[in-house]
Amino acid sequence: MIQAVISLVVVVGIFALVLPKIASYGSVWRTMRGLTAVQLLVLVAAMVFNLFTYWAQMVAAMPGLTLAQAAVNNQTGTTISNVIPAGGAVSIGIVVAMFRSWGFTGSEIALLISTTGVWNSFLKLSLPIFALGLLAVTGKATVALLIPALIGLAILAGSVVAFALMLWRKEFARRIGGGVGAAWSWLRQLVRKPPVSTWGDGAVRFRKETIHLLRKRWLPLTVTTIASHLALWLVLLLALRFIGVSAGEVTAIQSLAVFAFARLLSAAPITPGGVGFVELALIGGLYAAGHHHTDASPAVFKAQITAAVLLFRTLTYGIQIPLGGFTYLVWRRRRRWLKAPPNGKPQVARVGTVAPAGSTPREA
Repeated sequence: MIQAVISLVVVVGIFALVLPKIASYGSVWRTMRGLTAVQLLVLVAAMVFNLFTYWAQMVAAMPGLTLAQAAVNNQTGTTISNVIPAGGAVSIGIVVAMFRSWGFTGSEIALLISTTGVWNSFLKLSLPIFALGLLAVTGKATVALLIPALIGLAILAGSVVAFALMLWRKEFARRIGGGVGAAWSWLRQLVRKPPVSTWGDGAVRFRKETIHLLRKRWLPLTVTTIASHLALWLVLLLALRFIGVSAGEVTAIQSLAVFAFARLLSAAPITPGGVGFVELALIGGLYAAGHHHTDASPAVFKAQITAAVLLFRTLTYGIQIPLGGFTYLVWRRRRRWLKAPPNGKPQVARVGTVAPAGSTPREA
């Protein structure tokens, strides 16, 4: 409840006090009204394609999952994680409940959550490095972008090494699982719960299942992961161009770099989906990249940048919320998808009845 109040105060403060000082909502709305029907249709099509790439990634990571089931699962989990402060844990409960109601085992669910989470994290950390390299080639790299890129590179290197060690030898997997289990047992003792003792063996089983999955599906998993992130950036780029920010003002590579660094803020637990902070990072980064190269007045250029960012976030964040509510109802009513799990009857769990597990669904 405290975190919810803090998030609300921060979001209201950003949108009511900070953003209007950058560009008034009246000027932003007038800028958006210049969009044609064709441009809006193209933006919606790009948004739908972006959603499709996320669903395809899930299908690649879970044999037997249909695209329609992936859509229902992903949209529902994403809505919960993007609306509730620290909603990732709650959304995982719903995600797991859905998969179990469709007959998938716990190991299959954990494998999907883990592999897609690892692949998304790797790409989220490596994209700023890639974008900075492109900027260096074009002579537009700056020290301000170099520092976070180096931090991301260090985190990425450590993550890759840990993941590779776990897949390389059983003993490394057992030690990593045992170490995480020991930390979790310590936390459980604080609430007078018994310790866990099988996480080392579980990590060994997970290693075997991960290797089996990646041998067959590493390519589609990698391709869909890259496509999902680039498709999301494409919506931002199209919004910029349709609003009137030209390539001479903000190049595609510059927008990719700003997008990549702002994406890192979406993981901030202060507000759901980084709402407020992501908008400020995108507006500030894009304005800094283009204000020396525009012929428009500062007020007009700020209104254009702000309009493009808010349009992008509306399409990739705001619209997802009611869509997730609809997909939740589809899950509740789609009885034909229900299958008996290996050790029980098919159930449609209620919100909050399934314990959190693993990582979070995607963030817009």
